[in-house]
Amino acid sequence: MDAISSLVILAGGASSRMKKQASKGEGLSQEDIKQANERSKGLIGVGQEGRPLLDYLLYNAKLAGYAKIYMVIGENGQLFKEFYGGTDSGGSFHGLQIRFVVQHIPKDRIKPLGTADALYQATQQYPELKSERYTVCNSDNLYSEKALRALRETGSPNALIAYDREAMEFSEERISGFALLKLDDLGYVRDILEKPRPEQVDSYRDKSGKLRVSMNAFTFDGATMQPFLQDCPIHPERGEKELPTAFLNMLRNYPGSAVGIPLSEHVPDLTAKDDIVNVKIYLKEHYPDLTW
Repeated sequence: MDAISSLVILAGGASSRMKKQASKGEGLSQEDIKQANERSKGLIGVGQEGRPLLDYLLYNAKLAGYAKIYMVIGENGQLFKEFYGGTDSGGSFHGLQIRFVVQHIPKDRIKPLGTADALYQATQQYPELKSERYTVCNSDNLYSEKALRALRETGSPNALIAYDREAMEFSEERISGFALLKLDDLGYVRDILEKPRPEQVDSYRDKSGKLRVSMNAFTFDGATMQPFLQDCPIHPERGEKELPTAFLNMLRNYPGSAVGIPLSEHVPDLTAKDDIVNVKIYLKEHYPDLTW
């Protein structure tokens, strides 16, 4: 299979948890708090000269070989266009072709309808995604060049990164809430368990005894995934159309069509205000310069 050229970045969420009060607040400036309350998570200035986390994700995407970026933003996403536009529809950013997707909110809702809906709206606004393979990831996680390259170059029609849970540099409480992956002995994805209960954990160990978690970094075959994005049910508790649900529904119809790519590394994450300081430290240590 040919390597993938398109990366879809999901940045249209409501950032509800980021807007909550910090539990510690140590090291946060008033400007950090202001941005956390007003901006989408990926646009919070955690990098050099106050640049957003998204700069670093795009940097890694370019190093990994992606050329086209489809950025899913909210209806009030003008700030994304100021950072990465040129025109309202997109532009060029350090050689990457940026295209904006506006995730429209249904009239009977206040918040967006979820990640599966975000990707579905991307395929409606850019129909080429209905037939080509593409990678999709969150805007508030810093996936490495290695992870993005693995998703771009995989020979499997569909794939996700299966992160080693022990390599994650988060608290035990936080890690315990990450979605667990069940892989068979050949590495094919069999299940994704959201919010695992303690008694369920051991049954999800892989053949090497490791627990693998998803950080929502996927490669999809557009033609295969399209109907499952379109028909994704709304989660009965969280009230959203979720990408893992669409993915699992696809796997039930096409078993053995998705591999879990094992990787052991930390993934910096901006979920809540308390993450801002840690991400700033990480970027200063690991990305002293961006040599575009």
